[in-house]
Amino acid sequence: MDTALLGFTLAGLVVGFIVGMTGVGGGSLMTPILLWFGINPATAVGTDLLYAAITKCSGVWVHSRHRNIDWRITGWLSLGSVPAAALTLWALQHLPGDAKALNSLIKQALAVVLLLTAVAILLKPWLQKLASRHAGDRPVLTPATLNALTVVTGVLLGVMVSLTSIGAGVLGTVGLFLLYPFLPTRRLVGTEIAHAVPLTLVAGLGHASMGNMDWPLLGHLLLGSLPGIWMGSHMAGRVPDTFLRPFLAVMLALIGVKMMA
Repeated sequence: MDTALLGFTLAGLVVGFIVGMTGVGGGSLMTPILLWFGINPATAVGTDLLYAAITKCSGVWVHSRHRNIDWRITGWLSLGSVPAAALTLWALQHLPGDAKALNSLIKQALAVVLLLTAVAILLKPWLQKLASRHAGDRPVLTPATLNALTVVTGVLLGVMVSLTSIGAGVLGTVGLFLLYPFLPTRRLVGTEIAHAVPLTLVAGLGHASMGNMDWPLLGHLLLGSLPGIWMGSHMAGRVPDTFLRPFLAVMLALIGVKMMA
């Protein structure tokens, strides 16, 4: 196997292991790694989106079996995110300038979303406790208002994910924590995973139609990540969460700051 392809397989293994162990979205880790390997930003984002869609399918199957998905919320999120993803891709396709302008835009957007993800990782445990305390509470918003805010959240996620491949996991779950504190945490997480599949699939296929896709690279990432996720899931809880989350947050923040420079 070519050395570079072996490196991609090992990258998939490492990211899959971390995702399986911590539940942190793979996009926030995989896309910066692909950039470090020298993959141009547009191709890195497009490839990572389909990578995410495929790897999250198994999560949907598991959560669906345990009835951890609220399909109504998933539908409202998708109503905002899927059209937003399509419009974002259309805008990218008609962006003035050449491929260099597109890659520059994606790189700056990546930096911003990485910083937001770092903050979200630090806040997530606090939000989980808040959600657990209020599980079973009556919602303070009317159903119509809540549905509208869910669609708006989907729109924001659709734009971010289409631009950067990041946001469907950590940021999406945080958004649901804020909107639905009365739902058990496991259902919030399962619902966001279910929503991430159509979003990343549509965005990934859109990028592929623009030529922002490396199919051999995708295959080698999956070759490493699928066993990595399996191994990481068996390590979940063995490494203190109080160490892992700050470490990941600081790492993503540093990457984001470096990309802004």
